[in-house]
Amino acid sequence: MRMDLTVNKHRTYCYTGGRPFDAAKPTVVFIHGVLGDHSVWILQSRYLAHHGFNVLALDLPGHCRSEGEAPSTVEEAAQFVAALLDAAGVAKAALVGHSWGSLIALEAAARLKERVTHLVLVGTAYPMKVSPALLDASLSQPMKALEMINIFMRSTLAPPPSSLGPGTWVYGASMALGRRVLASNPRVNVFHRGFKACDSYANGEKAIAAITCPVLFLLGAQDQMTQPKAAQPLIGAACEAGKSVQVVQLPVGHHQMTEAPDATLFAIRDFLGK
Repeated sequence: MRMDLTVNKHRTYCYTGGRPFDAAKPTVVFIHGVLGDHSVWILQSRYLAHHGFNVLALDLPGHCRSEGEAPSTVEEAAQFVAALLDAAGVAKAALVGHSWGSLIALEAAARLKERVTHLVLVGTAYPMKVSPALLDASLSQPMKALEMINIFMRSTLAPPPSSLGPGTWVYGASMALGRRVLASNPRVNVFHRGFKACDSYANGEKAIAAITCPVLFLLGAQDQMTQPKAAQPLIGAACEAGKSVQVVQLPVGHHQMTEAPDATLFAIRDFLGK
């Protein structure tokens, strides 16, 4: 089931997990990473939607089914998330973001203060630097760069049970998704734009100190894209600022939602229940 919202005068696609939006329920907003869309959260969003939550798993502007200009900075994307909540009539929400989406969720939580009830940072790092070779390849040879990141981000090619069923070829599925997202916007290269936004974001430690909600760091022990040690500056800053911090590390790579879908779901579910 979908929910089309007009945000900043453009249509924004949100997947609601197969359930109608109900303003009386708590809301969870899922934010994808570079070359992703709402579908990367398919298991987590459907489960929560059928267990007492509103779900808004969005396509960022300029990605797949959402109109508008693709964000060129984390700050622009965070401003969009705030506008999305206003458009949906949501007073408070939990924010869940993966990779680039984790930085967007973090910045949005810092700006929205008490409007954010929980913050979940999946596969996060700060600073989230992108190697110059990969940044250049995302612009000049995007298909080669897509192959590179899909090798780096996976700890296995067909993990059981995977989010789409036992033995799903997650590498092939992710390659297909990346190609689809890249082709969805012929005006700009959303691959390079997203990577550049990650690479240039410099407000992480200030943002984590400004949040007013508990935060869950959901990391992959074998993540080569955002290694667990790269999340330590944010974890340390959050602890130093007296935030409520939980860290869960799963024995997988960068795409926790498909490599360990159940464990990822249960970590998020249990955290939201606190």
